[in-house]
Amino acid sequence: MRTATLGPAERTEALRAMAERELDVLVVGAGVVGAGTALDAVTRGLSTGIVEARDWASGTSSRSSKLIHGGLRYLEMLDFALVREALKERGLLLERLAPHLVKPVPFLYPLQHKGWERFYAGSGVALYDAMSLSSGHGRGLPAHRHLSRRSALRVAPCLKKDALVGALQYYDAQMDDARFVTTLVRTAAAYGARAASRARVVGFLREGERVVGARVQDVESGGSYEIRAKQIVNATGVWTDDTQALIGERGQFHVRASKGIHLVVPKDRIHSTTGLILRTEKSVLFVIPWGRHWIVGTTDTDWDLDKAHPAASSADIDYLLKHVNTVLATPLTRDDVQGVYAGLRPLLAGESDATSKLSREHTVAHPVPGLVVVAGGKYTTYRVMAKDAVDEAVHGLDQRVAACVTEDVPLLGAEGYRALWNARARTAARTGLHVVRVEHLLNRYGSLTEQILDLIAEDPRLGEPLATADDYLRAEIVYAASHEGARHLDDVLTRRTRISIETFDRGTLSARECAELMAPVLGWDALQIDKEVEHYEKRVEAERESQRQPDDLTADAARLGAPDIVPI
Repeated sequence: MRTATLGPAERTEALRAMAERELDVLVVGAGVVGAGTALDAVTRGLSTGIVEARDWASGTSSRSSKLIHGGLRYLEMLDFALVREALKERGLLLERLAPHLVKPVPFLYPLQHKGWERFYAGSGVALYDAMSLSSGHGRGLPAHRHLSRRSALRVAPCLKKDALVGALQYYDAQMDDARFVTTLVRTAAAYGARAASRARVVGFLREGERVVGARVQDVESGGSYEIRAKQIVNATGVWTDDTQALIGERGQFHVRASKGIHLVVPKDRIHSTTGLILRTEKSVLFVIPWGRHWIVGTTDTDWDLDKAHPAASSADIDYLLKHVNTVLATPLTRDDVQGVYAGLRPLLAGESDATSKLSREHTVAHPVPGLVVVAGGKYTTYRVMAKDAVDEAVHGLDQRVAACVTEDVPLLGAEGYRALWNARARTAARTGLHVVRVEHLLNRYGSLTEQILDLIAEDPRLGEPLATADDYLRAEIVYAASHEGARHLDDVLTRRTRISIETFDRGTLSARECAELMAPVLGWDALQIDKEVEHYEKRVEAERESQRQPDDLTADAARLGAPDIVPI
């Protein structure tokens, strides 16, 4: 395999190489589906490139509930095929493809009615577990269990005693969604794919009715490239319709955006050893363990404003606090909220007026020769979506192409992870790091942790934690810029780490230290460091201001008060 390093030099070389020779497949969009498509294509032996207008996972794929799950509520909608498919993918990720990134997480479902509800909900959870086992990849999670009210309050003392008559506990899985996508892109690069972020498609090349390539603008330098490809895959999520418009053709389907917001609160504000899942009048609400924090979400509302920076309004925050407080003995307040983030789900439009009822199924189409479109779906089933997209692209290639193999291709860091985990105490003794730090690294980088440790060996100061965000080591910031394609301070504070939502200051106190660590890798001078810090501070203030606004329109206007990118 080639190097999986995605530093500045590799980005420049990727753009040059993609423009120099025609590709078999060019993927547009590096969210989870686009990244998965690039990995699928390159592991079939196809010459592959992937371009992303902003940062890896900078849209929907970094702003999810961070769950890998079958979708328990889809059982109630009788969508058994979707649930079965998602449960198989959950098992593959836990057991084989990404055990370092995807972890089991328990959830408690409080019962509020005696008799019928335990039978009804219990039957659903039992079917959920049975479908997981029948997929052949579900033995890594404990089975569900029924709890009395006393037992439920023992595992979740945070609950009001009168909020439940009993409970069910079951297991799903979670991951850091942005880190997962970055690892997907790096895995594709390791197998030979060319990858470039901050490379925006501004038009398509045509020969007659056929699409034969894309015009790509280097957002960093202002340069432009013509990248020719036998097949192009549009995997741009909520931007699908905008990308399709560049070819001047009506799409065969439309993608509608649904906004979901999440709150991040400190671990000590909710006394529980398990996550929670609660019913609302519209959907479900999760309280999800997240390191030293909880994630509370989500909402589900139509959104037709700015797609790049969906804004959470004061009404959104109040909605989540109101619903979670119906069951908490000690209510959460605005002062408890450390972080807020909003994301957009790409839903296939047309089935219903209510976004919560729009399809989470995915669709693949070939609207014009040379261009494949994939849209819809859910994070957990990204690999299936990628397979279907490449299968469709293969129909337009005049060559025999191997079948999909990604079911057996572990992501970078998976190979050797369990052995390194077992040896984590020895690693701690060898490096001088506390064993908790080693565990943190292994669960973020897997066997690539050795690359982080090499940086620390070269410069022991990188083994120190950040001064105002001590969950993360200084070496991780350097590594983000040198190996993971981070181009700007926002990339590091928002996606390579989660400092932007895990600290009350939203990362502003860490901004300068991180920028100074990135500077030598990216060639920044003192002026550029100042620009990066100023840009980040303005972004945070714009987000805070948007979260004070009463509705979507005013929140969107406030969020757009900060510029989008820092010119080099």
